[in-house]
Amino acid sequence: MVAVAILAAGRGTRMKSNLPKVLHSLAGRSLVERVLDSCKVIDPEKIFAIVGYQADLVKETLAGYPKLEFVEQTEQLGTGHAVQQLLPHLKDFKGDLIVLNGDVPLLRGASIAKLLSTHQTYQNAATILTANVPNPQGYGRVFCNEQNQVRHIVEDKDCTPAQRRNRRINAGVYCFNWPQLAEILPKLTTNNQQKEYYLTDVVKYASPVMAAEVQDYLEISGINDRKQLSSAHQILQMRIKQAWMEAGVTMIDPDSITIDDTVRLESDTIIEPQTHLRGNTAIASGCRIGPGSLIENSAIGANSTVMYSVVTDSCVGENTRIGPYSHLRGKVEVGQSCRIGNFVELKKSTIGNNTNIAHLSYLGDATLGDRVNIGAGTITANYDGFNKHHTQIGDRTKTGANSVLVAPVTLKEDVTVAAGTVVTEDVNEDALVISRPPQIIKKGWRPRNLSK
Repeated sequence: MVAVAILAAGRGTRMKSNLPKVLHSLAGRSLVERVLDSCKVIDPEKIFAIVGYQADLVKETLAGYPKLEFVEQTEQLGTGHAVQQLLPHLKDFKGDLIVLNGDVPLLRGASIAKLLSTHQTYQNAATILTANVPNPQGYGRVFCNEQNQVRHIVEDKDCTPAQRRNRRINAGVYCFNWPQLAEILPKLTTNNQQKEYYLTDVVKYASPVMAAEVQDYLEISGINDRKQLSSAHQILQMRIKQAWMEAGVTMIDPDSITIDDTVRLESDTIIEPQTHLRGNTAIASGCRIGPGSLIENSAIGANSTVMYSVVTDSCVGENTRIGPYSHLRGKVEVGQSCRIGNFVELKKSTIGNNTNIAHLSYLGDATLGDRVNIGAGTITANYDGFNKHHTQIGDRTKTGANSVLVAPVTLKEDVTVAAGTVVTEDVNEDALVISRPPQIIKKGWRPRNLSK
């Protein structure tokens, strides 16, 4: 049996924020959510989040996670004190406990699995994840013998000058035999500069204790301030983009592109510069996205293009062109082989196949059939000041330039709306609708200030 405890009680004063540090976002998910997701590979029987600062907000954010239990640490007196709070919750537990930090979001699930495997293979009392880093300043140093057994761990602030030259650091990630740890926890003291209970002091009492080294030291990067948060974002982006390029996705200028790790891409897609893909977005094969596009929580069908446009919470069919300068939002569904062109905004609308909305239009709360052509400047007047109303446009209907469709209104199949028309009533199929004042021409007229 395996349990996981995630330390998530601190405020993170160096973030200069009222938001708990573990709730700060990294590429679309909070730091602590990323730590929780990394545990899935080992499928623990129990998961605990040890919370303190703004505990209610952390609980609310993580409420949907299965198996997750919350343990409160009302005073933050060190990592050892945090794990002491688990004693009543794991009273009869006989398995292993993995301790993770809620502000170390880049740790891969494979590294956690390796830690657990090392721990169980050698039947250790404790196993500590370590890394050799170029600059170990600020981290506790780990000192091992030739068998990789840990002799002692010294926190950075307690190190002598000679000890600081050791570049093997404690990643703050542990696996313990819980029954042995439960006996040791009450023995911890605050005999150090910080006057805190250090979890690393367990080494003094447990045996055997072994180190398991992580190969990529960047995985253990902790987040203590905004600069480190930015660095973590760069590391995560490098991972994501390298993986997608290896999978057959072309990126014209990777440094200018950002992609959340929740995004799904298919091969032979081309991502142009200054493009940003976020949330639960899926891009099918053969698409060309960008330059200068933002797509969030949306699906783009095969062989479609999205240029200089914003698409959020929407679906676009195959072989469709979006942009330049289009905006799709609020559950728009665009069919196959459509064109949504320059300066077109669509909101909460369904667009049929082979339909064109080429330029300068707004359609909100509308349903369009197949092979509809929307003329330049056509808008749906869908809001009466109190409620939104629906517009229905049938197959093969065409609207002329600068038409206004005042919802609620229905235009059936094969309707033609003359340019400049304001449609306020339903129109049956096979009809031409014209609603505009007659043209008046006054011969010989000119403004008074130009009169001779």
